[in-house]
Amino acid sequence: MAGPGISLVLSGCAGEFSILAPAGPNAHSAAWLWWGMFGWFTAVLVGVIALWLFAIKRSPGKASAAHLRKVQKRWIIWGGLALPVSTITVVLAFGLPLGQRMLPQSSPEGGELRIEVTAHQWWWEVNYPDSGISLRNELHIPAGRPVNLHLTSADVIHSFWVPRLGGKLDAIPGHTNILRLHADEAGTYRGQCAEFCGRDHAHMGFTVTAHEPSDYQQWVGQEVSDE
Repeated sequence: MAGPGISLVLSGCAGEFSILAPAGPNAHSAAWLWWGMFGWFTAVLVGVIALWLFAIKRSPGKASAAHLRKVQKRWIIWGGLALPVSTITVVLAFGLPLGQRMLPQSSPEGGELRIEVTAHQWWWEVNYPDSGISLRNELHIPAGRPVNLHLTSADVIHSFWVPRLGGKLDAIPGHTNILRLHADEAGTYRGQCAEFCGRDHAHMGFTVTAHEPSDYQQWVGQEVSDE
């Protein structure tokens, strides 16, 4: 049974705002990247600590000045150059392909849904250009289908983020950024503005409800008939 300290740490790996509880392909890519970086840097940390303990416990012995300079050069080359270069190379080798998957690319069969999202202080305006539906602080999407969000801002820089569905992307005044969302299963996912934008930034949240395809079409029909 895990102790209270471990339970407290593991509690941060789940929940509505955890990237380690992915519910879509883009979020899965982000989670895999996080775990990969965590494993790599843990190995580096363990290695550095092991060398530190070895340096503390070893006998200094007697060495010539030339030998000491040779040892120092080795530390500079391997610790100061080889380690950071190899670390950056590994991160880029995995991070760039995973990041590429998160971009809003058109699938061969098409079918991407477009939703226009405009950030305001301190709420989200959501418009569906195909149906004329307008919402506030809530999005409705079909599960199992890619969705392209066209993000902009009416005032200051905000950042749109649904941790369990994908990465975050800034909403910038006068500019449109496109974010890809994709929910594997029906459900409700919480989102939050991730860029400090003023007094009520902490309360600038929203929800994303993913419906089964048939239920989504029913929801669209209901919203259109109510307007």
